[in-house]
Amino acid sequence: MFGGIIGDLTGNKNARLKGSVVLVRKTVLNLDVTSIGASVIDSVTEFLGRGVTCQLISSTVIDPNNGNRGKVGAEAGLEQWLTTLPSLTSGENKFRVTFDWEVAKMGVPGAIIVKNNHASEFLLKTITLEDVPGHGTVVFVANSWVYPQSKYRYNRVFFANDTYLPSQMPAALKPYREDELRNLRGDDQQGPYQEHDRVYRYDVYNDLGSPDSGNSDDVRPTLGGSKDHPYPRRGRTGRKPNKTDPETESRLTSLMDNIYVPRDERFGHIKQSDFYGYAIKALVKGIVPAIRTYVDLSPGEFDSFQDIIRLYEGGIKLPSIPALEELRKQFPLQLIKDVLPVGGDYLLKLPMPQIIKEDKKAWMTDDEFAREILAGVNPMIIKRLTEFPPKSTLDPSKYGDHTSTITEAHIEKNLEGLTVQQAVDGNRLYILDHHDHYMPFLIDINNLKDNFIYASRTLLFLRGDGTLAPVAIELSLPELKDGLTTAKSEVYTPTSTTGAESWVWELAKAYVNVNDYCWHQLISHWLNTHAVMEPFVIATNRQLSVTHPVHKLLQPHYRDTMNINSNARQTLINGGGIFEMTVFPRKYALEMSSIIYKDWNFNEQALPDDLIKRGMAVPDPSSPHKVRLLIEDYPYASDGLAIWHAIEQWVAEYLAIYYPNDGALRADTELQAWWKELREVGHADIKDAAWWPTMQTVPELVKACATIIWTASALHAAVNFGQYPYAGYLPNRPSVSRLPMPKPGTDRYAELERNPEKVFVRTITSQFQALVGISLLEILSSHSSDEIYLGQRDTPEWTSDAKAQEAFKRFGARLTDIEKRVVNMNADPQLKNRNAPGFPYTLLYPNTSDLKGAAAGITAKGIPNSISI
Repeated sequence: MFGGIIGDLTGNKNARLKGSVVLVRKTVLNLDVTSIGASVIDSVTEFLGRGVTCQLISSTVIDPNNGNRGKVGAEAGLEQWLTTLPSLTSGENKFRVTFDWEVAKMGVPGAIIVKNNHASEFLLKTITLEDVPGHGTVVFVANSWVYPQSKYRYNRVFFANDTYLPSQMPAALKPYREDELRNLRGDDQQGPYQEHDRVYRYDVYNDLGSPDSGNSDDVRPTLGGSKDHPYPRRGRTGRKPNKTDPETESRLTSLMDNIYVPRDERFGHIKQSDFYGYAIKALVKGIVPAIRTYVDLSPGEFDSFQDIIRLYEGGIKLPSIPALEELRKQFPLQLIKDVLPVGGDYLLKLPMPQIIKEDKKAWMTDDEFAREILAGVNPMIIKRLTEFPPKSTLDPSKYGDHTSTITEAHIEKNLEGLTVQQAVDGNRLYILDHHDHYMPFLIDINNLKDNFIYASRTLLFLRGDGTLAPVAIELSLPELKDGLTTAKSEVYTPTSTTGAESWVWELAKAYVNVNDYCWHQLISHWLNTHAVMEPFVIATNRQLSVTHPVHKLLQPHYRDTMNINSNARQTLINGGGIFEMTVFPRKYALEMSSIIYKDWNFNEQALPDDLIKRGMAVPDPSSPHKVRLLIEDYPYASDGLAIWHAIEQWVAEYLAIYYPNDGALRADTELQAWWKELREVGHADIKDAAWWPTMQTVPELVKACATIIWTASALHAAVNFGQYPYAGYLPNRPSVSRLPMPKPGTDRYAELERNPEKVFVRTITSQFQALVGISLLEILSSHSSDEIYLGQRDTPEWTSDAKAQEAFKRFGARLTDIEKRVVNMNADPQLKNRNAPGFPYTLLYPNTSDLKGAAAGITAKGIPNSISI
């Protein structure tokens, strides 16, 4: 790389290298509006001179007096403040810097030491050297918070944007590379960690409950570290243990405090700093108490669908809550005001969910119920039925025979003239199976107040026009009999009649949607994206240098994941948090997800493998995606396979640059340590599973990296950004069922005949749960205006490798081609599953072509790079 650089440098004996530094002041990212105006100039000028200093480190000349490390140059302070540069984004400041550095003697700079001599931190974006003799431009990409030097036990070192396997790192830079990884591991630091600490360590989920409260209802089991409650690891905070249970970690006493995550993992990289964090805290601290008081003062129940629709058309007046006013003072920007009810009337008005924008009743049709199973927010549960009646996988020694009670007589009339066996053999019968998922927990769950939950099986028939139709729903309750937990089941089928009988069918679909809503939130969303990805974030930062090609590949797909997960542990998934408030398993929710995690399989997270496992596709070497869908019009899978293939192709092209053969991969010490730690520590409770890749071949690495990127980007987008559009109208996706199915001859059945809407809305999610739940969904479903989508990078100079840059451009071009494909398919009238009442399926529309962040808010489209909300 450095051949011919030194050469004839006559006249450069006292050479100077000129460069520029781009940084962002803390006040810009802390929403400190008082700093606007003249004070901005003051806070910028204080960086000049010795306020911030930089020292270049040679990549080619070793200093034997400094442990054979690269030679270090003299300190250089920031100089002129450059204000007229159109390339700067809002809040960024650019400074000149000049180094005394003679390339002939010192070599080419490969790293840089940055010291902050101020009292507060700043976000360092990039440092660029111009016209380095024989080399041209050298860019150091930081994107890191730099705290006052006194906070560190070491110098902050940033590397040039070159890429090296460990064996290829210039000898002069190797010690710095090793030091940086050792600092990030911080294995000698127990905590509690401070915000300036940069320590990535693992811990179990032992901070969900509050045992010191003295209330047994506040206790939650530790997830992770035991056979009974396995779980992925989360980031360690080092907080003190609880007094009553030293094995658990104490919780923060104030919602306004931040749970520790390494500072570079926290929101605040760019202008919309901490929006989601503030919004969720505002919801918990201000809006939830106001809603609770409102419900206490009002009748506390909806009586009709129109009552619910008024939330969007007119809003509700919330009572004055002191905490709400206090929050409004703390969050002065319009961005935060938009999340809080407006002053004076305390009006909570929610946007109209897309599912009811054009037609207030279309969600009730059987067609839409079935379509959402293929193209809603949880389209990854449906399976092809391969035997009839459906069987159970529950242990018969504990549960007896849980074979389905659905018979041929229930469904044959709706199979377009086919027999049941013909439909099975022809790949025409499918199932949404939430029976085995819930049955082991239902006795405990249904003992909770205001819960009446069924386990469910839903059979669907693939019609000749490519759409699905529900043909039977089985609702089951646990029944203790002869020491076994057997099932007491009833089967419901579509009806052409009107009146109470038709509303019984509507309620049957609602009970199914309750099951599916919970599974979506708890498993498809939280466990299978947020929770399982956090160990990858930690392991990558601990074991792979920022100069490592795999670190450069994966880093964008980790942005803000640890932070949103820490917010979730504080306010969403914790004991008494919003998830427990609004979704039926309540205090058993996370414990349930732990049981499900036992069967999590990393390999099956790859979309083609998942589709084959569920019987939704079969291997097909002649297909561009190597699999053939058995339901051709399956929007999630059709768009997803195109995205998966683009990701896999990009990863394969990129990794081929650095791994010419399997031997290079096996010799990569950092990569092998990364994969070993990820398996044995990050996912320690399932480390012995036979399915783990051995990471001995390049194809294994390609698939692993593609799976990580798919999970963090497309899979999360598919389950997250449609939440409000579909579930913001709670009758379409209720989170709770509170009462049993009305039976003929009972008072509730008579009321169903008189006032069916009232019975329906009083059966599902309560008013309080609905208002809290959909307020949260509004936050979670929103894109920020500075979203970074798949195929985009926040820093164009992320690598100096031209081959990698070219491969990345090809990736972006493929994604924009997929956008055109999605638009064309959504316009095809033959593909009936692609359009909901009022909006098309765009949850896997990449949005790569949106380079200005225009698609903000609730758009139901776009694939961000990472799990950042």
